[in-house]
Amino acid sequence: MKKGTWHIIGLMSGTSLDGVDLAYVKFINNDQLSYEILNTQTISYSKSWKLRLQSAFHFNKDELKQIDVQYGSYLGKLVKDFIQNNNIKQLDFIASHGHTIFHKPEENYTLQIGDGQELAKSCNQKVICDFRSQDVALGGQGAPLVPIGDQLLFSEYDYCLNIGGFANISYDENGIRKAFDICPANIVLNHYTRKIGLEYDNKGALAKKGKLNTKLLKALNAIPVYQEKNSLGNEIVVSDFIPLIDSYNLSIPDVLHTFIVHFSQKIADEIKTNSKVLITGGGAFNSFLIEKIKEFSNSQIIIPEEQLIDYKEALIFGLLGLLKSENEINCLASVTKASKSHSSGVIFQP
Repeated sequence: MKKGTWHIIGLMSGTSLDGVDLAYVKFINNDQLSYEILNTQTISYSKSWKLRLQSAFHFNKDELKQIDVQYGSYLGKLVKDFIQNNNIKQLDFIASHGHTIFHKPEENYTLQIGDGQELAKSCNQKVICDFRSQDVALGGQGAPLVPIGDQLLFSEYDYCLNIGGFANISYDENGIRKAFDICPANIVLNHYTRKIGLEYDNKGALAKKGKLNTKLLKALNAIPVYQEKNSLGNEIVVSDFIPLIDSYNLSIPDVLHTFIVHFSQKIADEIKTNSKVLITGGGAFNSFLIEKIKEFSNSQIIIPEEQLIDYKEALIFGLLGLLKSENEINCLASVTKASKSHSSGVIFQP
C-alpha cells in the first residue's frame, strides 16, 4: 500500500443490538501501518429501532428494501451528528459494516442493511460498505473479516482473542492467517444471569462464588461441535448447550463457574504455552474468566485500554474500508474459505 495518512470513521452494529459503535481513526502508512483512535461513541438503539431490527428477519422483500434505505439514512444522521459534535474537519470516508439481518453463506446469501447510497447522501460523505457479499459470491463464508486487521495492526501478539457472544481467535501459522470460533461464551453466561434479573455477571463475581460441577464439565467438553473448527451460531447454543446445562439443575453461580472453566479450557487448548495473547470484547472485563484463561493457558494475557476493547471492530472496519479504497486485499481466503483473497466492499459517493 502507498504511504499516506487517512482519516476514517468506522461504523459497527453487532447482533447484540447494543447500539452503533462509531470510531474516528487516523491511519498512517509509513513502511508500517499504524493507527490512532481519535474519537469514539456508542449510540444505543431506541426501543422502536431495536424492535424493527429484531423483526427484520421476518420481513418480505419490499419491507427489507424499505428498512435498508431507512437504516442507511439513520446511520447517516448519526455520522453527521458525530462529525459536528467532535468538530471533525479531516475525513476521507465512512466505512460501515451495516447491521446483519441474514447470513446464509451456504445458500450464497448475506444481507447487511444500511443502504450505502442513502448513508452517503444523508451525511454528505463518501461511504464504503457491503464487505461480505463479494466473499460469499466467491464461495466464502463472508466471515470472519477482522483477522486482516489483527494481522496488520496487532502482529506483535501471537494470538488475538475476542470474547463476545462467542470466543474467536486469530493467529499466523507459517505466514498464513488462521481464524475460527472456539466456543460459545457470553451468549451462554448472559442467558443465565438474565434469569436472575442481571444483564451480565459483573467481573465474574457470581461465577467466582460458584462451584465446579465435574460431571457437567465433562459433558460440555464432549459436545460434538468441537470436532470441527467452523463459525458458530445461536442455533448450536439453543440445541446443544442450554438443554444440556439445564438438565443438571444447578444453581446459577455453579452454572456460571462450570461454564467459565469449560470455555477457558477450550480457549487454552488453542493457545501454545508462553504465548502473548491480546484479549478484547466484553469478556475482557470478566476478571474471573481472565484469571482462568491465565491459569489454563500458562501464557501472557494482555488486556488493552478500555477504548480498544470496546471499539476494535469499528476500528478494523475502518481499516477494511481503507484497504478497499487502495484496492488492497481485505478478505483472506485462508479464513473465509473463498476461492481467493480479494478486495471487498462497494464505494458510494454522496
